[in-house]
Amino acid sequence: MATAQFGIFAVGTSAHCFLEFSLKPGVDPQTLATAIADIEEPHTTVGGANLVTGLRPSLWSGLAPDDMPANTEDFAAPMVGPGRFTMPATQRDAWVWVSGAARDLVFDMSAAIIDQLHPVAEVATEVTGWSYRHSRDLTGFEDGTENPPLAEAGDVAVVPDTLPGAGASVVLVQQWVHHTNFWNNLPVAEQERVMGRTKLDSVELDDAVKPVDSHVARNVITDDSGQELHIFRRNVPYGTVTDHGTMFVGFSFDPPRMTRMLERMAGIEDGVRDALTRYTTPLTGAYYVVPSVESLRAFATPSQDD
Repeated sequence: MATAQFGIFAVGTSAHCFLEFSLKPGVDPQTLATAIADIEEPHTTVGGANLVTGLRPSLWSGLAPDDMPANTEDFAAPMVGPGRFTMPATQRDAWVWVSGAARDLVFDMSAAIIDQLHPVAEVATEVTGWSYRHSRDLTGFEDGTENPPLAEAGDVAVVPDTLPGAGASVVLVQQWVHHTNFWNNLPVAEQERVMGRTKLDSVELDDAVKPVDSHVARNVITDDSGQELHIFRRNVPYGTVTDHGTMFVGFSFDPPRMTRMLERMAGIEDGVRDALTRYTTPLTGAYYVVPSVESLRAFATPSQDD
């Protein structure tokens, strides 16, 4: 049985660092994969930090074609919806997410990773994340309400052992900046219509009053039988008092459902754009394959004890 990277499910962490890397000119992709695989995780998660690493889909496909999750592609082109609303494509070569209970632990581990990867890759983006009011985003609403229970999250996020890429996951990463002044000037009742659920207790609005362009309505996708198709979200707030937003981090074994979710948000599918996108703007967009522990370990430098 292939093992998913443990950090995917390390919920409850309050400090985060998201790093994207670009391969340096002349460096072979396998060298990058080895450098990623050689990153040492903490020997214990008690009071420590958690690590999740991913690689550009086209890069991973060339390195490990037999371990490639199906229907997985780079975020290669912007998504453009009605009114020229655009979700940018900013695909990089590698992604590293460090999370933990304290900012100093995350800082030190992230700095060590940057130093370790420096010979082969440059830091392309760095975003600091943190928890806000336990499980709320900076709109004041609870985030991740559509997530499956943690006991079922692996079924949603991880490729099963019967399929290529077993134990892997595919992550969608987007940085969304909030237009807080515009949002805060809305009455709470209007904010609830934009979201599609109540602000205080996060109860979904009745279908009779929930707008078709509400965030909930646009994000819930179903298959042909009407069965809801879930992803596993690990979103966190980021930034400062004057410049902040949400890091969207969504995992799935089935990337097309994440692409469809974005198409619905942008209004590409049916011309109905997610109302929330009028108060927050995507700055980045990338997909990464998060290989299983065993698949990634195959690229690690052999230890002298082996």
